[in-house]
Amino acid sequence: MRLERRIWGTTENDLDIILYILTNDNGASVSLCNIGAGIVSIVVPDKNGKMDDVVLGYRDPMSYFGDGPCAGKTPGRFANRICNGTFRIGNKDYHLVLNTSDGKHHLHGGPEGFANQLWTDEILDKSILFGYISQEGEAGYPGMVLAKVKYTWNNNNELIIELTARSNETTIVNLTNHSYFNLNGEGNGDILEHKLKLNAHNYLVATNELIPTGEIAPVKDTPMDFTEFKQIGADINANFDAIINGKGYDSCWALDNYKENELNYAATLLSDVSGRKVDVYTTQPGIQIYTGNWLNGSPIGKCGRSYKDYEGVAMECQGFPDAPNKPNFPSALLHQGDEYRQIIKFKFSII
Repeated sequence: MRLERRIWGTTENDLDIILYILTNDNGASVSLCNIGAGIVSIVVPDKNGKMDDVVLGYRDPMSYFGDGPCAGKTPGRFANRICNGTFRIGNKDYHLVLNTSDGKHHLHGGPEGFANQLWTDEILDKSILFGYISQEGEAGYPGMVLAKVKYTWNNNNELIIELTARSNETTIVNLTNHSYFNLNGEGNGDILEHKLKLNAHNYLVATNELIPTGEIAPVKDTPMDFTEFKQIGADINANFDAIINGKGYDSCWALDNYKENELNYAATLLSDVSGRKVDVYTTQPGIQIYTGNWLNGSPIGKCGRSYKDYEGVAMECQGFPDAPNKPNFPSALLHQGDEYRQIIKFKFSII
């Protein structure tokens, strides 16, 4: 394993933007950045041995601050949506920053959330560890939280992400990775012919504002059924509320066989064109599939232009959105003295 650390740029406050490049013995590599503890690139071979970068990202490191797509980064303190930006712990109500496009709800920790912060960075053996301290009251959240994201890349072309957090008082935490995948290579067209399989017979029903209603419904006989491999574009224009409201897929599926703290198979994404495949495993209860429905107008990508809608698909392993307001969902509470710990693994291979 070869590890390179270099300064990629500087912020307006003259702080260093750090880029790590981890290259395994097969020549496959992962690039990581301390902006939002994010993934900048994943370069893996296709069926002919040709190396390509299979995640979306930007040429200019400063483009990662405040980008709408949240490309490759770690959203938090709570990934996804919280209805009306409010929740209760005990007898106390908390009010968060409202930052969805309609101004009604809280999304991904707010505009100053984890994804838009410069994290500390260090090398741990052959892994990279990023850290961030979220202060009491940040975006309206209770408690001070120390969050860490550890990345490990190995010779089996597996990227293992360990997400941890501790708080000095009871709060809520939901962390994930927000990479967009295109297994034909970033900038090489849309992902509508990619095939997706999910280990999920149920999904979370949501309102037209993409807030879960609390109902967990079967996918059978709906466009939400990915229990067998299906092209992403097969039903993406279906007359179905979840798809109409999201302008494509932007929903959370409840993973089968979920057991707390156990690594579970979640999904497989593959491309017949490139022959690349990525299997996803996680300790999280849900997976949000977002087909890049609003990528138009994104910052200039590594390919030299802005990405277009549907050029990447995000597979965000996470707790259920709006869990603090849904008692039937797995709890998002992090108690003082406890550790939040979740794992996501992306395993790349050839069909």
